[in-house]
Amino acid sequence: MLLKGIGASPGAALAPIHYIRQPDLSVKKLEGKGAAAERARFERARERAFRELDALYETAAQADPAAAQIFEIHKLMLGDPDFCDGVEAGLSEGLNAEYAVSSAAAVLADFLNTLDNAVMRGRAADIRDAAGRIILILKGAADGGAFPEGEIIVAAEDLLPSQTVRLDRNRVRGFVTKYGAMTSHSVILARTMGIPCVVGLGEGFDRLPKSGELAVDGRSGELLFDMSGAERAAFLRRAESAAGEKAALSAYTSANAVTPGGHSVLVCANIGGVGDAEGAAAFGADGVGLFRSEFLYLESPGFPDEETQLAAYRAVLEKLAPKPVTIRTLDLGSDKQLPYFDIPGEENPALGCRAIRICLKEPSVFRTQLRALLRASVYGKLEILFPMITSLDQVLAAKERVSAAKAELGAEGLAYSGDILFGVMIETPAAALMSDILAREVDFFSIGTNDLTQYTLAADRTNARVRDIFNPADPAVLKLIKMTAENAHANGIRVGICGESAADTSLTGFYMSIGIDELSVSPAAVPAVKKAVIESSV
Repeated sequence: MLLKGIGASPGAALAPIHYIRQPDLSVKKLEGKGAAAERARFERARERAFRELDALYETAAQADPAAAQIFEIHKLMLGDPDFCDGVEAGLSEGLNAEYAVSSAAAVLADFLNTLDNAVMRGRAADIRDAAGRIILILKGAADGGAFPEGEIIVAAEDLLPSQTVRLDRNRVRGFVTKYGAMTSHSVILARTMGIPCVVGLGEGFDRLPKSGELAVDGRSGELLFDMSGAERAAFLRRAESAAGEKAALSAYTSANAVTPGGHSVLVCANIGGVGDAEGAAAFGADGVGLFRSEFLYLESPGFPDEETQLAAYRAVLEKLAPKPVTIRTLDLGSDKQLPYFDIPGEENPALGCRAIRICLKEPSVFRTQLRALLRASVYGKLEILFPMITSLDQVLAAKERVSAAKAELGAEGLAYSGDILFGVMIETPAAALMSDILAREVDFFSIGTNDLTQYTLAADRTNARVRDIFNPADPAVLKLIKMTAENAHANGIRVGICGESAADTSLTGFYMSIGIDELSVSPAAVPAVKKAVIESSV
């Protein structure tokens, strides 16, 4: 029997299936013992939840500091003003603390699930997980069952981050869930822990066997059970092959990416936060080609101030020094919305006020980030990248804001480096067509193939119905990339690819043939891309 879900963490494994019993988070709407007493119960439970989250952080940090950040986010969610106000409203009405917590979390989770941004929708699971911890403490209940002896494949309707981090990677060979998505924190943890997983099975989850062996392919999303002897043997060969490929790629971690013809390429990492810098270094990245700074905002209950941003940028720069770190300025709008940033609704947000357009219209927000970036520059090799450029005027305006921030810092006696490089993202046809002009004003180009493909082919990158049209290898897209590379080199500047297609090794040969200088990919993909460069025919 074959079922298919979303392959979310690569690898293949075969083991007996084990279902995780979900904790009982049901609550009744009851009259409390008085607002003061119930408020005290809630505060005690929340303080204990904080201590438990700190312990989970320490456990996760031993494996990967990036994974551990999830539990810091849970603590932030438990301090979220909307959540706390919702709890207080229930307590003020005389309700029991369990119900007040449950209803407040449900309201916030429902709101987050309405947002277009996948990362923010993922926060809905975080608030349910974090609030569920408080409810279990209030109820005096346990939060999970015991695991059997031996290797297992874990199955659950949904797997919370706090459950995932406690999985024994020496025995848990994989997991499958009815719900979940590629961006969920449990999936991020699974990738970090090297556990194959398939999520989003939907109704297919109910067709899984109640016992017996289950085969999981975390790359293809396939699940197999009730296999014949020949099918089982074939899957074991597939699992052995996957393990061999992973081991072979590790040899490329410390390799220099140079083509047979002598063209040297930087293979850098795309990261979303401070913790990801650990993975970038571990997988042998030649630097950070794209630090998506908006994740600092998406993971914060409010606008991160200058000192908060400075600490984050400094940490990444110091971790990677002396390698370059390219930090993209705030790229909000379209599918990335902040609940605390009142951006007016737009009928077509992908073509609306986003990225550099927002930064230029919100000078105080942009100023704070630029000051933090400039101050951080003394701790490493910083490069600043402006996104969603469509005109020369935008580049000149952004550079003026940088000059103003430098003048402020100089007047205040705050240091910044004089060796910062500035670049622009080429992710619109307008930028590609104007790349000969733009190249005279910046130090490098970074081609964002996700948006460049979307805008060139008029195919929404988030719309599954036009997935067959959205093709980064389309001749029109490749023609714009080639034009951009030629104009960059004619003006003596570097050009890189930071979109998803940078990791598509079927395109590596083309990128090498046009002289692309940098490929920036997810940290785990760095060794495979280095291998593709070294083995290219260019």
